[in-house]
Amino acid sequence: MYRLSIILLFIFTFPVQASELAPTLGQTSSVIGLICLAMFVISYGFVMTEEFTGLRKSKPVIMASGFIWILAAYLAIQNGYGRDEIRGRLMHDLMNYAELLLFLLVSMTYTNAMKERNVFEVLRSWLSNKHFSYRQLFWITGVIAFFLSSFANNMTTALLVGAVVMAFADKNAKKFVNLSFINIVVAANAGGVFSPFGDITTLMVWQSGHVPFIEFFQLFIPAFLNFAIPAFCMQFFVPNSMPPANRQGENVQLKTGAKRISALFIVTIAFAIIGEHYLFIPPFMGMMVGLSFLMMLSYHFSISNTFEGHYDIFNCVRDSEWDTLLFFFGVVFAVGGLQFIGYLDLMSHMLFIDMGPTKANISLGILSSVIDNIPVMFSVLSMRPEMNITQWQLITLTTGVGGSLLSVGSAAGVALMGQGKGLYTFMGHLKWMPAILLGYIVSIFAHLILNGDGFTTF
Repeated sequence: MYRLSIILLFIFTFPVQASELAPTLGQTSSVIGLICLAMFVISYGFVMTEEFTGLRKSKPVIMASGFIWILAAYLAIQNGYGRDEIRGRLMHDLMNYAELLLFLLVSMTYTNAMKERNVFEVLRSWLSNKHFSYRQLFWITGVIAFFLSSFANNMTTALLVGAVVMAFADKNAKKFVNLSFINIVVAANAGGVFSPFGDITTLMVWQSGHVPFIEFFQLFIPAFLNFAIPAFCMQFFVPNSMPPANRQGENVQLKTGAKRISALFIVTIAFAIIGEHYLFIPPFMGMMVGLSFLMMLSYHFSISNTFEGHYDIFNCVRDSEWDTLLFFFGVVFAVGGLQFIGYLDLMSHMLFIDMGPTKANISLGILSSVIDNIPVMFSVLSMRPEMNITQWQLITLTTGVGGSLLSVGSAAGVALMGQGKGLYTFMGHLKWMPAILLGYIVSIFAHLILNGDGFTTF
């Protein structure tokens, strides 16, 4: 009876959504509006200092989003807005968040399942046991990070490939570790650009319908140049000597079911793509179908006599990056509240009309080196600027790779700063920012030449 009441409550409360979004309040210069903007800026200040304070990034942003909506709702009521207009705005944001939450939850669960079955550990062990020089390892780990991040998020990719580098981290390899970590950050961010599954921002653009699935792969060459140019510049400073023999890794074997889980992940991605392209079903539904396959496989494992120990797939669900998922909740609703007040309309006019889309998208990419690319991209999508597919690809590229300019500009960089304490630092990354910036500029021009109108786009 309790479960039935929950289902009925969900059915009757969720559809309360205005058929059209209520117009924005236009209260950007009001005291309450400025307080809301200040709360968002302060909360994001805590996000940027997470490395030093230890305060998880989701906590201040969720708090800010709650207070922003409390004040925005009060402001709306004072301006004659009713229940339906306010709830319509909130439900619109909830729908956007729910789609991405379900998609990402399935993706993270599969990644955790493959990790638990030693899929990535086998790769790390194999590389550790090969007789590669430091310079060869620099390129190999970079290329692996580039392609791995096209279906795994950049932070997971950075930590997995970073573990390979750390296997060779002795007192004579400090420069190798620092340069390799920079290379991994750039590669992981660039690799996530040319696939809808590579980053939350690409996923948002795909699900919003601005760029079809196949069109993302037009960004492969610009993304590869973004990775390869800084790597080429840095390789000359990586030792070309061989690592000590005692740095070889242990022999790791795949656990039972690893290959089947990996195969099901490919099938799940296919379900999401085919469902969206041919049946017009949002990608999260295809991913949820794929999750059911994994659940059935885990049930088979749990009752199988040949399987080692008890297996519960919900452990992989539990180990998902909930801080990231809840941080995204805070971002969606905080930005949604600021949009309701009218700030995004103001910003959209300043950026995409006064500056023009190309310069605006390039500037937003640089901004994402300071502010996480998730709120930047969600803000752009909320602004709904009139842009052609080339420009939507451009903003996908710039926000995806812009975070590589600083070590704190992306989740990959922050994660590796924790993994390689004392070996990979903010200043160590900053020294190579000119080379990374060169790759950023070249990748933009490559995209505009290959996929747009070249220099006339400016």
